Amino acid sequence: MWAVWEPGVVRALITNGDLLDTDTMTIVGERHVVIEGDTIVDVVDQVPAGSFDRTIDARGRFVLPGFIDAHVHHVITTMDFGRLQRMSTTEIALGMARLAEATLRRGFTTVRDTGGDTAGLVRAIATGLCEGPRIIRSGRAISQTGGHGDLDSTDRSGDGACACRIHSSSFGHVADGPDAVRLAVRTELKAGSNFIKLMSSGGVASPTDPFDAVQYTDIEVRAATTETDHRHTYATSHAYHPEAISLAIENGVRCIEHGNLLDAATAERMVALGVTMVPTLVTYSAMQEMGAKMGMPERNLDKNRGVFEQGQRSIGIAKAAGVELGFGTDLLGEAQPWQPREFAIRADLEPAADVLHSMYRVNSKLCGLEGQIGVLAPGTSGDVVISSIDPLAELARLAEPGAVAAVVARGRVVVDET
Repeated sequence: MWAVWEPGVVRALITNGDLLDTDTMTIVGERHVVIEGDTIVDVVDQVPAGSFDRTIDARGRFVLPGFIDAHVHHVITTMDFGRLQRMSTTEIALGMARLAEATLRRGFTTVRDTGGDTAGLVRAIATGLCEGPRIIRSGRAISQTGGHGDLDSTDRSGDGACACRIHSSSFGHVADGPDAVRLAVRTELKAGSNFIKLMSSGGVASPTDPFDAVQYTDIEVRAATTETDHRHTYATSHAYHPEAISLAIENGVRCIEHGNLLDAATAERMVALGVTMVPTLVTYSAMQEMGAKMGMPERNLDKNRGVFEQGQRSIGIAKAAGVELGFGTDLLGEAQPWQPREFAIRADLEPAADVLHSMYRVNSKLCGLEGQIGVLAPGTSGDVVISSIDPLAELARLAEPGAVAAVVARGRVVVDET
C-alpha cells in the first residue's frame, strides 16, 4: 500500500536489511538504519535502543540508497509533440506533477533535469503540493535556431528575426551568437539553475535538425562555459557524434549527454579533459517500441532508427578509454515508466558494480551532492530503497514490476509494501 508519514513523525528505523555499501560496492550484511527528520543518523549492526515513530522490517531484503537518474525531462509530458505544443500551462503542470510522483515511487529519489522550466515544480514538491524527487535542474536548455532545443517547427523568418533576440519556451531558449547565449545562460543561472545545458548536435526528438548536425560555434560555447565557470558550476552538452562532442569539450563543457556515436580518439580526449558522459540507452528502445502509437512524428522515428545499437557500442568505447560514465534515461512522457529498464540494458554491457557506481557515485557528483546522496551513512540524506533484488547479483531484475518494496525520500516513507 502507499504510505505517507503522518504529521509529527520524526524518527524511523529500517531494520534487518542487507545493506549495499556504495563505497566498496559490496553487500555488508544485516544493518539497522536510523533516520531522524530528513537525515540518516546511524547505521549499526545491532538493533538500536529507543523508540521509533515508524519501523520498516527489511528482513530478507536489500537496503539501497535512493536511485539517482542523471537525465530526465519533466516538461515533456507526452511523446506527441504536436499535442504538447497545444497544451495549456495548466495541463503541462499537472502532467509534470504526475511524472514527478511516479518517478519517486519507482525509487528515484534524486533526478537531474536536463532541459525545461521546472522551478515551479521544485517549489510545489518543497511545499507539499505534489510528491516528487529532489530535482537538480539545468533550467531551460540553450539552443541555436533550428537546433535540438528549437521545438518550433514554424517559419519565423517574418517575425523580424535577429541574433539579438532570444525565443523562449518552457523547454529552452533559442539564442544565436555569443551575446545572446551569454544572456540566456545568465538568465537561467539567475533563476536558480544548478548547471547549464547546451545543445551541440542534432537529435531524435527535435523537429527540424538533421541527426548529424553540429550546433553552435567555439565562441558561442565558450561564452556559455565562461559564465558557468564564473558561477562555480558547469555546462553539459547534448552531443552524439565526435565533431559535436569535440566542439563542446574543447570549449569548456564538462559533461556530455548521450554520446552514442563516440569514437576512441574522442573518448581519450574526454578522459584527458576530465569530461563525464551520461548514456541514456533506454529512451531509444522506448521510442522505437511505443513512439508511433503515442503520436511521435514519423520524421523523429526515422532519426531514432539504429541509435540504440550505436549507443550500446559507445559504452564499450567509453569504458575502454576510461571515460567516467553516469546513469540516465531521458524518457519522454508516456515512456517514463520504462525508467528501471535502464538497469537491465546497462547490466548487459557492464558489471553490475560499475553500473551502480555510475548511478550512485558519478551521478551524485554531477548533482553537486557528493557525499550527501548515493550512500547510506550517518549525516547523509534519508533516501532509501528496499528491494528483494540483490543489485550486485541480479541488477537487471530491478526492472521487474514489484522490484521496489519501499521508498523513503528525505526521511519520509512514500512507498511501503513490505
